[in-house]
Amino acid sequence: DELTQQEEGGLELDPEAAQWLERVRGLASKTFELPSSLRAELRPYQLEGFHWLCRLAELGLGACLADDMGLGKTLQILALLLLRADQGAALVVAPTSVCANWAIEARRFAPGLEVLEYNGDARDELLDQVRQAPAGKLLVCSYALLQQDQAKLAELDFACAVLDEAQFIKNAQSLRAQAAFRIRAGLRIAATGTPVENHAADLWSIFHFLNPGLLGDFADFNRRFVKPIEREQAQSPEQLLRRVIQPYVLRRLKRDVLKELPPLTELRHDVELSRDETLRYAMLRKQIHDKLLTPHGKRENKIEVLAEITRLRRFCCHPRLVFPDAERESSKVQAFLELVEELRENSHRALVFSQFVDFLSLVREQLDERGVSYEYLDGSTPQAKRQERVDSFQNGNASLFLISLKAGGFGLNLTAADYVIHLDPWWNPAVEAQATDRAHRIGQERRVTVYRLITKHTIEESILGLHEKKRTLARSLLEDSAKAARVSTDELLRLLSPDVT
Repeated sequence: DELTQQEEGGLELDPEAAQWLERVRGLASKTFELPSSLRAELRPYQLEGFHWLCRLAELGLGACLADDMGLGKTLQILALLLLRADQGAALVVAPTSVCANWAIEARRFAPGLEVLEYNGDARDELLDQVRQAPAGKLLVCSYALLQQDQAKLAELDFACAVLDEAQFIKNAQSLRAQAAFRIRAGLRIAATGTPVENHAADLWSIFHFLNPGLLGDFADFNRRFVKPIEREQAQSPEQLLRRVIQPYVLRRLKRDVLKELPPLTELRHDVELSRDETLRYAMLRKQIHDKLLTPHGKRENKIEVLAEITRLRRFCCHPRLVFPDAERESSKVQAFLELVEELRENSHRALVFSQFVDFLSLVREQLDERGVSYEYLDGSTPQAKRQERVDSFQNGNASLFLISLKAGGFGLNLTAADYVIHLDPWWNPAVEAQATDRAHRIGQERRVTVYRLITKHTIEESILGLHEKKRTLARSLLEDSAKAARVSTDELLRLLSPDVT
């Protein structure tokens, strides 16, 4: 549209640019026929997403499918890969925990693709298969193996490369991102429900993979966009960045396209510390405050500050996580157990998330004593066991599913639960939202209720104040024009001030 306006306003285009403009115009409203071998009926918004992906593919442009979690990004991409199967092999890179799901869904919905799961000792043989007969092959690889075998994978030419949970490469300096940048592919797709997790810089890495050069080099991008946005300057840098990325990002929210999805109710469940816990918390807070804010100045090492603040957060879960000699009882665990009894009496089933695996261990002890059935999953759970435990819960064999936040924040379909309990607040609400969407997604037929257990008058309440800042960041660049920035060391230190806690 802007090129058309410029042309009409007297801007003279060279022949190559004019041809490109005509091609873009011709594709703007073009629709594409779904592959006949696709074994799925796409919802209207999914069909729209398929057409959008096809248009950018025809133009040779990378696409970021940023639909809300649980809207079926995998199915939309599989339809595209099936349509273009004759052009060569496709590569899908995903977190280890999600790779099996990609293989399962590809075999179920796109049987015309030959799925090769890139793992084990025969990986070289799989690469040889791709070289010898690439058409119709779908190689599914974890980020860990992409990084480990990047030299081998970079030798292949893929027709399409897909990064699922593309926020995994948000740090452009990471070895994982560097490995992704080496992938050779005619078409590149990023799939993520959270393209912006912490700050505007997250976008640069994803777009450097999708369309290298679009956002310039990182130093220039940082100067033109990231720093002005963080300093909350005039809106023009933010608006310009949104205009630059908008043609390559498709973002739909569940509330807008899934009218039949049951309501989601979010509740804060306050926890009062006992007298002894209150005294210990105050002592710990002062100790950390004095350590980080000395008479000689404040500590500037962000990692050190985060480590000390994490001690406060862990105390809020259970004093024993900081003081091994503390009482066995914990106000938060007690509040959780009371909530569990209420849910069980009314035949509800719940997903229970915490970021601290050792806290989940303490919770499990209490559940075992009370004979409460549960499934359990953390980062150490073998891949095969993950699916077994998911199936067991979905089949009704337990009333609770305890999950570490990082291990279960994506790649799981757990619609048998109608309650979600977050035992402790994570820094970024987007991570919590991904976890919640394990239950509140396509296939859920009941109202979903989310409880956040928040310890009153502690740092947990302060973290909630940061959440809105994170939420506005995504809206500012993907939807609206609100302001947001990363959390600075100064902001972290302010969480320790007495009036906050």
